[in-house]
Amino acid sequence: MYKCALILAAGKGKRMKSDLPKVLHKVCGKEMVNIVIDTMKKSAILDLNLVIGKGAELVKEATKNQNVSYSLQKEQLGTGDAVKCAKKFLEGKKGTVAIFTGDAPLITEDTVKKAIEFHENGQYAATVLTSIIDNPEGYGRIIRKEDGSLKKIVEHKDCNENELCVKEINSAMYCFDIQSLLDNLDKIKNNNAQGEYYLTDVIEILESQGKKVGAILVPFEETLGVNSRVQLSEVSTIMRNRINKYHMENGVTIIDPLNTYIGLDVKIGADTIIYPGNVLEGNTEIKDGCILYPNSRIDNSVIEKGVSIQSSVILDSEVGQNTTVGPYAYIRPESKVGNNVRIGDFVEIKKSTIGDGTKVSHLTYIGDAEVGGNCNFGCGTVVVNYDGKEKHKTIIGNHSFIGCNTNLVSPVTVEDNTYIAAGSTITDKVPEGAFAIARARQVVKEGWTKKKGLSK
Repeated sequence: MYKCALILAAGKGKRMKSDLPKVLHKVCGKEMVNIVIDTMKKSAILDLNLVIGKGAELVKEATKNQNVSYSLQKEQLGTGDAVKCAKKFLEGKKGTVAIFTGDAPLITEDTVKKAIEFHENGQYAATVLTSIIDNPEGYGRIIRKEDGSLKKIVEHKDCNENELCVKEINSAMYCFDIQSLLDNLDKIKNNNAQGEYYLTDVIEILESQGKKVGAILVPFEETLGVNSRVQLSEVSTIMRNRINKYHMENGVTIIDPLNTYIGLDVKIGADTIIYPGNVLEGNTEIKDGCILYPNSRIDNSVIEKGVSIQSSVILDSEVGQNTTVGPYAYIRPESKVGNNVRIGDFVEIKKSTIGDGTKVSHLTYIGDAEVGGNCNFGCGTVVVNYDGKEKHKTIIGNHSFIGCNTNLVSPVTVEDNTYIAAGSTITDKVPEGAFAIARARQVVKEGWTKKKGLSK
């Protein structure tokens, strides 16, 4: 059967106290609305429409690669009004529409699939996802008939004394038969405490028409929405625990899950060990058998097998097998570090390739360079890649030895099997097999301090 989804993402989010639309706040490194979109796609719902309002252009920009359509809710007049704004998207379709919210990112693929299966197998006109909680304060209540079937949903502010005692609550997530929904949207009235158009009123309308209305219980945790920074933190904690548990069940050792931060799209191979304080973000992939010692940040990078990283930052780059990085190294975007390389303490690599077996052990900057294999960089080497106006490239061949405190002034080429003396400033090509010395000859003036009156 045909399936589509509406994701309600037009809320103002006043309690967030932010200029950013609520649904664009991130949970484990990804915008909440994009998490919900991804979950829908994993559930085989590919025709998606976002109902947007506040910050519409920002939401469009953040979701531009998701292949979704948009409906605009100019004024936030309730969930029923939001769905009315998407009538054009629904018209002409037959099947099921799932309705979820862009600020409730904990819903899982498994639950979405079960809800749709329950809805379609039961041939319901509408299905409500519900939960039972001890303290239902603020939630709409599920009111059932004597036979246990669903009668209506009453918003908290509109509940009478008996209805307030009900502990089964509305999750604000639904499945509808598309035609049944379209036939009754315009019958919703706003004669309630908030003066809004409630989507929940459609449930009571359908029931009064004798149509089947279902309700499926789902874990309350999955229905949690975000309306404040406190709730954002609570949802992020739950999501982080899920992610860490998933990786541990797949062969990753996480020493302290409470202090390890792994993004939703990160992949980690078996037998990798992760110490506390690591932050793994974006489309990062850590392959088998790596060791991430405390306090590194890795974003959108590929780390090959057997790599060891200590207290370092790696952004949009690749690190080859059995390489060691850090402590306190900084590998900047578009860098590619080879196999069996040593990137040591206080080393910065920027938009450069480093060949296999090369050692850059400490206090060195390499920018806009191609470095061959099995080279050695002495302490304090600087690739001087910027002339004040433009960046220039340096090429260093295989088996080159760069002495301590060398400046390589770009653009410059250092060919294979070369040696550069410590303290040199290299501005010209160093040919293969050569030894380059580029420094002033030492001059000693004996007795100079006494003559100048500087002796102490």
